[in-house]
Formats: sequence, structure tokens, C-alpha cells
Amino acid sequence: MRSGQRARAQASAITPGRRSPETEPAPADKVRALFGGHRLSPAQRRIAQYITDHLTEAAFLSITDLAERVGVSQPSVTRFATSLGFTGYPALREALQPIALRAVAGSPGTGQADRSNELQAAVDAEIANLESLRRVFADTDRVLDLGRELARSVPLTILGLRISVSLAEYVAYAAKRIHPDVRLVSRGGTVAYDALLQAREAGGTWVLAFAMPRHANETLAAIRAARSTGLRVALITDVTLGPLVEEADVAFTAGTGSRLVFDSYAAPGVLSAAILQAMADADPERTQLRLEKYEQAAEQHAFFLD
Repeated sequence: MRSGQRARAQASAITPGRRSPETEPAPADKVRALFGGHRLSPAQRRIAQYITDHLTEAAFLSITDLAERVGVSQPSVTRFATSLGFTGYPALREALQPIALRAVAGSPGTGQADRSNELQAAVDAEIANLESLRRVFADTDRVLDLGRELARSVPLTILGLRISVSLAEYVAYAAKRIHPDVRLVSRGGTVAYDALLQAREAGGTWVLAFAMPRHANETLAAIRAARSTGLRVALITDVTLGPLVEEADVAFTAGTGSRLVFDSYAAPGVLSAAILQAMADADPERTQLRLEKYEQAAEQHAFFLD
């Protein structure tokens, strides 16, 4: 276990009868979750970074002052707010101010009356991640559009390396029930490149990739390899900025729980299930036919206890 994770293991240890001094995700994490699931332009990324780094100040700035401090135009700030699903900058600022006030209240020297233990704090963090994902789902067209694209890609490649293998395997297993040709890539390097090239030569058009922390260089290399073969990439990750998102054609952000020694994936799991639903909705007749065949085979071979 690397030193950072060892410290995390010690900090998140479950201690009976002891109360944790933290009740919810750090304010910066909550702000990043608020920005999650949205493709941002370079100017918008600068706005997001400034707000994250200067939350207690930025949450109370006028649109003029914020634009001046970031070095962008006022319309850029407005577009940034609307791209996140707000009606305008005042609505975004209204959402940020309670987070900023909690940051001030939770700073050293101030008390917190409502405390929880380590396991409850981990659940609280995942609830915040799910609330952020709920905001992403306000625009159902993005999910439905991606579902149609993935459903039309034959074969469809699902990519997940290292810690992301579990999510990729779940989606690949389920997708095979409703899609005629699903290929799982769970190894990097030349193995991944060969599989991606073969998928493209077979007529595939899309890769659904997963990138959970810690983000591996080989995941970025595999995504770039997919793009080099002519495949388009849909990415599910926990970050809104960075090279992984920049390389993807479509990116959805779902926060991971990081309060325990190993991450938890409530929001990425729900997002994955939503994309599978969108794939099923894209071709309901094919979905129904394939599910019926699967159920018949399951009954014939007694796959399940119930």
C-alpha cells in the first residue's frame, strides 16, 4: 500500500464509539461535484478552477468582479452557469453560497454540532455524488443520444483497466443481453490496441471507457489508441478536467466516494445503469427479443435459484 493510501486507511478506520469531526465532503469536493458531468471550454475551465480555489470569496462576487478576476468576459460567466444547468449566474452563485458558508463554519476554531461516524460520513459523501449526478440527468437527451450511438456500434467495445475493470465488466455483462456484439478490453498495451483495431475493422464505431482514480497512464494511451483507429470514445470518469476528458468525444462525470481506504462507486454505477437503459431504449424490439431469448435459456438450463 502506497504511503498516501496508508494514511487514508488510518484516517478512515472504523472506531466504535468515536465521532468523526467531519460530516460531509470537503467544500472543494462539493464544488467539483457541482461542475461534474459537463464538457467545459478552456475559458469555462478557468472559471471553474478559480471558484474551486477561491470558494469563500468567489461565491459572493458579482458577475463583473468574477469575470475580471478570472480574465474572461461577462457573457462567458453567464454561459458557464447555463452550461451547468442554472438559469444564469445569480442562480449559480445562490447554489455556491451555502457551500462557502459551510467552508467558513468548518474552518479551524469553529465547532460543528452535527457529527457522524466514519461510515456515515462515507455514505453522506456518496449521497452528495448522487445528488450531483441527478443534476446531470436533468438533461436526459445527452444520455439518450449516447445510448443510441452505442447501440448502433457493432461491435461495441467496453474498456476498463486496473481499478476500472469491475465497472467495465458489469456493463459488458449486461450489455451482452441487449447488444449483438460486445467486446471487453481489460488489458492495456498492445493487447488493447490490437483489440481496438480489430473492433474498428469489424465495423465498430464507439468505445465506452471507464477511468476511475487513480487514473492510469495506460488508460489514456488506450483512449488515444482508440481514437487513432477511428473509433469514437465515450468516457465515464470522476473528473471534469484533464487529458482523459479532453481526448474523449463524450464525457460523463460521476464522483467516487473517497472517505474510506478504497473508493466506492455508487454514482458511476447508477450512471452506467442509465446508459444501459438508454441503449435498451434505442432499439426496443431488439432488446425485447434478446431478453426473451436469454430468459428462455435461463429457464431451460436453470441458471437461477428463483
